[in-house]
Amino acid sequence: MTTAAIWGFAFVAQRVSFASFGPFTFNGLRFLLGALSLVGLTLIFKPTGLSTEQARWKAAFLPGAIAGAVLFSAANLQQVGLSSTTAGKAAFLTGFYILLVPLAGLLLTRLGHRSTPGHFGVWLGAFLGLAGLFFLSVNEDFSVGLGDVLELVGAVFWSVHILVIDRYSGQVDPLKLSVIQFVVCGVLSLMVGLPTETFTLAGLQTGWILLAYAGIGSVGIAYTLQVVGQRGVAPGPAALIMSLETVFAAFGGWLILGETLGPRELLGCALMLASMVVAQAVKKS
Repeated sequence: MTTAAIWGFAFVAQRVSFASFGPFTFNGLRFLLGALSLVGLTLIFKPTGLSTEQARWKAAFLPGAIAGAVLFSAANLQQVGLSSTTAGKAAFLTGFYILLVPLAGLLLTRLGHRSTPGHFGVWLGAFLGLAGLFFLSVNEDFSVGLGDVLELVGAVFWSVHILVIDRYSGQVDPLKLSVIQFVVCGVLSLMVGLPTETFTLAGLQTGWILLAYAGIGSVGIAYTLQVVGQRGVAPGPAALIMSLETVFAAFGGWLILGETLGPRELLGCALMLASMVVAQAVKKS
């Protein structure tokens, strides 16, 4: 729940950040700041013996690199999409991973991998979710905004990220996994952002508070809580809990940015929330 709250309000910070940073530069800086915020913890909570410490970093390197590459895709699709949609709407569209995660579990089961199979609630939830997405994203003239499309594609990568964390969180040191994935995501983002976007000290001076919240709060604290929390929670329930970020994002967008949703969009949000609950609550008989 804490993770969802931090992430929800982070949508507001990410939305406002465009006045000071380009999307890739902002993500690069905030994920590297998140990694830096955890360095002290890795020094405090380290095993006795240099060889053991090195072994843990080595074991976490590949899982962290994989998670970081997926996180790079998910976070930047989300950030670029936010330039042309609202914080609340982006959060609801991102929350579509609540359906994609159990559906991916069904696919993995069909392919012979050990995973949680889907049930009737998944399909009912998918139907409600698709209906909600239609009302939320498709305009009355049947057009869809680019930002909405990017958020939906990003939801696929968020789903993959949850599954990757589920795969590795119980096998390696969670702090080291977090640091490595943040560094990989941050470096890849800056490799794209610095050559293509304008970065100035004036922008840093005006946007440092947003960067600090998104870096230390959203990345350093919340993503690490995700890694730690998923050690004892299956992907489906974890996705349901984390999808509550949509509620906090919509509230933050209304409270801070003055964003509003019309009746059509509110109906879409309601259907998506219903789909998220149904996908987990309706069990297979």
